[in-house]
Amino acid sequence: MTGTRQMKRRFVLQVVFSGVVIAACSSSGVTVRLGGSQRSGAAGGASGSLNVGSGGLLEGTCDPGTPTRVSGFVYDPAGKVPLYNAVVYVPTSATLPAFGSTVQCEKCTDPVPAEAVALSDADGHFILENVPYGSNVKLVVQLGKWRRLTTIAQVSPCVDNVLTDHDLTRLPRTQAEGDIPKIALSTGHSDALECLLRKVGIDDSEFTTDSGNGRVNLFVGCVDDAGDEFPTNAFVSGGSFPSTNALFDSGKLNEYDAVIFSCEGHKCDTIQTPENIAKLNAYEDMGGRVLLDHDHYNWLNHANAPIEKAAQFSKSATIMSPLSVKINTQGFPKGQAFSHWLGSVGASSTPGSLDIYSAKTSCQSLDPNRAQTWIYSEAPAPVGYFYFTIGTPVAAADGAPAPEACGRVVFTDLHVSAQGVSADFSRETAPFPTGCVTTDLSPQEKALEFMLFDLTSCVQQETAMPMPPGPK
Repeated sequence: MTGTRQMKRRFVLQVVFSGVVIAACSSSGVTVRLGGSQRSGAAGGASGSLNVGSGGLLEGTCDPGTPTRVSGFVYDPAGKVPLYNAVVYVPTSATLPAFGSTVQCEKCTDPVPAEAVALSDADGHFILENVPYGSNVKLVVQLGKWRRLTTIAQVSPCVDNVLTDHDLTRLPRTQAEGDIPKIALSTGHSDALECLLRKVGIDDSEFTTDSGNGRVNLFVGCVDDAGDEFPTNAFVSGGSFPSTNALFDSGKLNEYDAVIFSCEGHKCDTIQTPENIAKLNAYEDMGGRVLLDHDHYNWLNHANAPIEKAAQFSKSATIMSPLSVKINTQGFPKGQAFSHWLGSVGASSTPGSLDIYSAKTSCQSLDPNRAQTWIYSEAPAPVGYFYFTIGTPVAAADGAPAPEACGRVVFTDLHVSAQGVSADFSRETAPFPTGCVTTDLSPQEKALEFMLFDLTSCVQQETAMPMPPGPK
């Protein structure tokens, strides 16, 4: 075995494991671990202890400053955009534990079955240290219930094994490649978030109705203001979407990990009923994730629950485009990472700011005990909060400590189908995916991609510094 750095005096040891001869390098008196029970051995007059265990892979003690490392970047399913706060680890077994089939608390402190574990940083970069070396080393890339298991052909000892193949460290595009959270998406006239999911790399085969096997189930929102047209409501290959009301009436809401509401351009009384609002609030408190796009703020504004006090809304007109808005970085590590990430992916040329098109100022104030500001503007620009998150359940009483969060609600006034951003559209005259006419992400869409993956990641206290989970 070779490396780029000088190692101590070595001896070569051959270990027969499950009928396979594995060559290992070690320095005199150093412990080499294969994973399980201890065995002693000697070669060339030197002695040491050996461990035989998971996968027959070798771990050795290297010189100080030269551990066995694996490094690279985590990417979205398309393999194009690096992702922040993804968990990367070498599993203890090639068989991963199954995720639950219903909504649940998914906390960032939940351990993973790992030999080595790391988080991707604001550039999407990760470094795994003290990795077992050898051939066919397993690697897991995970973000919430996005999870993909791949294999590194060869890991060399006591050096940094840099992974340059995007396909090796991206999230899955299909269920055949790995785990994808189950998402319900309600289409809307004024935005086309279904097209954003395609752009980040989810394969078209994963878009189905709730009666199909796809991980993204499409529902149709309400009729437009004129009362004569729905948003995208059918597949080009045939088959109509059920009404979004069916999501609540069927009793299947708790089977989804996330629910996304594309902007309708107006309030939808036929969907945002008191009964449906109460069901959505209960879903959020149990661990559900919800993305509310612009006019869907009524799911919060009309909630007969403490979450109603998280933000105060009012109808607003479109304001000047582009509008330069600010990223909240004060005492907010994830906000700092978001600001850096926007620059890293080419979405912002000025740290701490983002230019947005067709902006709305729906939200005028937030309760900082119940909501976390991400994107905002101050005077002389129109004052507003363009993106914020709410950990659920929220504090029941004003000023009371917020309980430990299980779920997450995202509100955004950033449209992906805004003028100057994208030509994608959602109309019943354009069956899915014919309304998705662009393939590259705009800066504004990249910001929304960050929000999408943050929404579906594990839940923690929003103001805390993300930390890698511990091993099981």
